[in-house]
Amino acid sequence: MNRSKPKAIVIGASGGIGHATVAALGATQQFHVISVSRSDHNDLSDSHFSCDYTESSIRDIAEQIGALDGAIGRLIICNGVLHGDDFQPERALKRLDAAAMDHVFHANTITPTLWLSAFMDVLKQAPEPRIAVFSARVGSISDNQLGGWYSYRASKAALNMVLKCAAIELARLNPQAKLVAFHPGTTNTNMSKPFQKGVPAEKLFSPDFVAERLLGTLDSIVPDGELAFLDWDGKPIAW
Repeated sequence: MNRSKPKAIVIGASGGIGHATVAALGATQQFHVISVSRSDHNDLSDSHFSCDYTESSIRDIAEQIGALDGAIGRLIICNGVLHGDDFQPERALKRLDAAAMDHVFHANTITPTLWLSAFMDVLKQAPEPRIAVFSARVGSISDNQLGGWYSYRASKAALNMVLKCAAIELARLNPQAKLVAFHPGTTNTNMSKPFQKGVPAEKLFSPDFVAERLLGTLDSIVPDGELAFLDWDGKPIAW
């Protein structure tokens, strides 16, 4: 294995899109592909790290990855949650539950932010890093026409603000870096399964399709010191 290749890191690699992204990156043979997940292994990546997503483990694993040969070429953060065994997206304010809301914010906002923070020192030294963090169209304030899904919407809107701040900081530290808040669309994964009813077949994407679109976006995007909020088709989403 040529460890001088640039590193491509996929955080949340055990999810449907994360798994497909690891496979797609490996197929290019351009990167040393590194996967991170709660699982103990990932047969598709060159290196795998198991993580419980505590702050200390995130910083420890980021340090280990940073010490590997090769600069960071791609950093893709797929972490996120919409529902769980004991909670669903809230359709009304009276359905809010503080514990569930805290869980959603931690997964969707805090965890991605901790990963960005942990990798910032190596990102500022990388030649042309491209970073994608999974956001969502429903995190757009101006696009919200239906309401509901309070915790999920708010956590993704908060994530977008974090990413905006990070893009400004990265522009000062490394003008060749580019950060993308990526909306994958409705993808056929466990996250979306309870909400696929009524989704037209052509709008229910496979993880492989989304991974291909994501990597294509990162390959073609130009650094400009700004945060891009893009959907799976490369189209900008209003804030």
